Amino acid sequence: MKNRLIVLTALLAVLVGSMSLRAQSATPAPSKIGVINIQAAIANTAEGKKVITDLQTKYAPRQSELQHLQQDIQAIQDQLTKQATTLSEEEQGRLNREAEDKQKLLKRSAEDAQNDFNHDRDEAIGRIGQKMVKVIGEYSTQNGFTLVLDDAQIPIYYASKDIDITEEIIKRYDTANPVAGAAAPAKPAAHSTAPASKPK
Repeated sequence: MKNRLIVLTALLAVLVGSMSLRAQSATPAPSKIGVINIQAAIANTAEGKKVITDLQTKYAPRQSELQHLQQDIQAIQDQLTKQATTLSEEEQGRLNREAEDKQKLLKRSAEDAQNDFNHDRDEAIGRIGQKMVKVIGEYSTQNGFTLVLDDAQIPIYYASKDIDITEEIIKRYDTANPVAGAAAPAKPAAHSTAPASKPK
């Protein structure tokens, strides 16, 4: 009876140990999560910087026109203030109407320029963003990430700098999408798992 009890105890121990090993082998590997600031990544690629420069150049003449219009309005207002006692009522009325017309034109022109600028900017960001999503996907697959979050869109209260992939994605984007005249980016290792530092 005693021998039988010992054998049963031994068998039970082996069975429990076997089940434990199977459970351990079935446990999935820990998830690898990364964070990225997609807006900063887009703005800091060579293509993103070129887009910003091109937009500033394109809209500089309209900005200059708005500034001149503002100066014209200010000049009329100064004239009305300084010559309030010498200008006839008719002339004051004419200058007030001119100032009001220019104010309306300034408001309408500023809104049109802003809308046009926003449209061009959003179109460029969308174009770069589509290519960047592909780069992020390839990088994540190569480096075993199961999830990458945009820390500018989702509230993240703490994230180790070791999981921030923003700088690495910028490098890889520039390598995959070179811009004429831009300095050649350093080519990242194909399967690098080295953490990238968070942009400051």
